Amino acid sequence: MRSIGELARASGLTVSALRFYDRCGVLTPALVDPVTGYRWYTDEQVAPARLVAGLRRVGMPLKGITEALRHRAEPAVVGRLLDAHLHRLEDGLADARRELSRIRALLDPEEIPMTTRVVLSRVDLAAAVDAVRFAVGADPELPVLSGVLLDVEADGVRLVATDRHRLALARTPGRVDGPAVRALLPVGAVDEIRALLDTGAGATPEAHLSLAGAEVTVSVAGRPVTATALPYDFPDYRRLLHRAAGEAPVRRIPVDAPALRAALRDGGAPTVTRDHEGVPLAVTVLGLDERDGLRLLGPDDLAAGPEGAAATTGPGELRVGVNRGYLLDALDAAGGPQLVLELDGPIAPLAIRRPDDEDAFSILMPIRL
Repeated sequence: MRSIGELARASGLTVSALRFYDRCGVLTPALVDPVTGYRWYTDEQVAPARLVAGLRRVGMPLKGITEALRHRAEPAVVGRLLDAHLHRLEDGLADARRELSRIRALLDPEEIPMTTRVVLSRVDLAAAVDAVRFAVGADPELPVLSGVLLDVEADGVRLVATDRHRLALARTPGRVDGPAVRALLPVGAVDEIRALLDTGAGATPEAHLSLAGAEVTVSVAGRPVTATALPYDFPDYRRLLHRAAGEAPVRRIPVDAPALRAALRDGGAPTVTRDHEGVPLAVTVLGLDERDGLRLLGPDDLAAGPEGAAATTGPGELRVGVNRGYLLDALDAAGGPQLVLELDGPIAPLAIRRPDDEDAFSILMPIRL
């Protein structure tokens, strides 16, 4: 048996940290003296304690540490926890860099802004614009949603657009020279850039992106489009990119995209009508057939079971309602012959992905059935 001080020295945790993890039920001693209250640990607890110490040093939340200990014998599970935490750290570092740039500008407004330059594939950038353009908001009372976010990272650019009811993301790799930065482009400028990317067809395979302060320039074959970024802080979209550790996995359903588009477009797919802000709305209800394939449900199917039932016992109980028009827009923007729909119950967003590109996807908010 080891005393708490001995375990502290062997693991790298402090005595106070070991007491904390005992109170939380994360790392409890093998024996507690009923008279003195001294904690005693076994040799087998040294390795778990060292794991806790390492996770603590990299800022892993208590919930993540608990999950890692619980699945210590399952390296794949712990690996996913570590990857998710690393993504959070990277996102936080990018946010910190952007905030420090804003602080420097406040301290010295006359300072010439740093310029970030990115070289991208013209075709890839055009595809990314097409993948998100449909989700740009048009509500004049929400000008922050009236553009496309360009989020420059270390090795490329992510494009994001949302109107609250749907969100679309796409990413294109590139050669980045300069700090991480983001700019919210007005939709008019986005459309000009998209036209420029077409006019450069055949002339050059590359597009050049330059961001300096609020000024954004995209040039193809020497022809530029320059725009001023909108002065708004775009909503934090990153929390939708990584699912919380321990959350139940979603249903990933491969679909024949052309057939689904055709069914939605020509009225062959069943719909139900729901009132949305006083206006009748055509809602497409997605469910599963007996083979766990996609099935479009109609009014009779909804009448056969509890309204809004979640998938808890069988595939037929999974029902997710989405705006029919929005679903068709997302399918058109995604393109491709095969897509994957991710269903996670009636109150969780529906994700539409291309199986060959995990960085490009759309999210539709569900409609209460």
